[in-house]
Amino acid sequence: MHPFLIAAALALGTAAPVTQAMAAGSVQQPVKKDIAVADVVGHYSSLVDATYQDSLTTARRMQKTIDAFLAAPSQKGLEAARKSWLDAREFYGQTEAFRFYAGPIDDDEGPEGRLNAWPMDESYVDYVEGNPKAGIVNNRKEVLSKERLAELNEHDGEENISTGWHAIEFMLWGQDLSAKGPGNRPYTDYVDGKKPNADRRREYLHLITELLVEDLQSVADQWKPGVADNFRAGFEKNADDSLRRIFVGLGSLSRGELAGERLEVAMASRDQEDEHSCFSDNTHRDAVANAQGIANVWQGSYKRLDGSTLKGPGLKHWVATKNSALADKTTHQILKSVAAAEAIPAPFDQAIQGARDSASRAKIQATIDSLVQQSKDLVEAAHAVGITQLNLVDPS
Repeated sequence: MHPFLIAAALALGTAAPVTQAMAAGSVQQPVKKDIAVADVVGHYSSLVDATYQDSLTTARRMQKTIDAFLAAPSQKGLEAARKSWLDAREFYGQTEAFRFYAGPIDDDEGPEGRLNAWPMDESYVDYVEGNPKAGIVNNRKEVLSKERLAELNEHDGEENISTGWHAIEFMLWGQDLSAKGPGNRPYTDYVDGKKPNADRRREYLHLITELLVEDLQSVADQWKPGVADNFRAGFEKNADDSLRRIFVGLGSLSRGELAGERLEVAMASRDQEDEHSCFSDNTHRDAVANAQGIANVWQGSYKRLDGSTLKGPGLKHWVATKNSALADKTTHQILKSVAAAEAIPAPFDQAIQGARDSASRAKIQATIDSLVQQSKDLVEAAHAVGITQLNLVDPS
């Protein structure tokens, strides 16, 4: 990812037509004219807190399921662990709308690189096809501890991923060597006497799962309400600057990360190694969760793990006080992106292989196009509320 300044005069395209159903789903509620920036920023903080709490809850469930599998490895236990990973990703993916502005997730001390770095060189961690002795797991001279594995993450190379979601994913699924489905690591990899270093493999998966939960907890703590010295307290005190940061996060995820790094790169290379969740074939759902996270922040609405909905003043409500037509236009485009992402066919690694004019590639391209337009609409919306320059992440 390559951050640089995008001028306030960024050229704006015309929003694509919106279906009647989408328009009906995004009818703007009456907006109070007396809302303030502080109201929007305060509700954003509450939404961030709620999303991280749900992500943490599902990650802890995953940890419990993985530890149960490791205690008595079986095919049923492995399948349960995989499902728990997929369930937890649905919530973590929505939190990525809170990135790209030096917040607690990805400032200089933030754990984002330990949590979600990719793409991953599988041979850095464990055996791969043609190299049965590869990786940290099979190097018995390497000490296994959370501290050491954190040190090894991205050591001497960005693809040397040793921790986080995708390391756990690889440990659960193994390499994806099938054109028709995800990886198929056997549960016997974790059974003593069935695979060399099964004991280290069990310890490795246990440690990186525990580390992920701890890192998520550290971020969630920074968004707790009523704490005098955490990130949230300062964020709410500087509402005008924080509003700019929120726009930066949404615009950067829209264009540079999701449309660019996660979709355009894979479309151009047609390489399975460039898809986000390549071992589990979950990339299509990653795209939906990311797009939904943007919609959550824009609309000020988030559907929680328990089924309840948290609602309050979002960016669209603040923009509507200045330009209601633009607020509606941007809402339509953001919801269009969510719908486009939901239409991406699975498995993603096969969808990108088709002919340039294939239906599967066209659906991915439609998502990219919608996200690009969405980023332009967000810049225009920021202008409408007095933000004239955004430091967005944009692909090189």
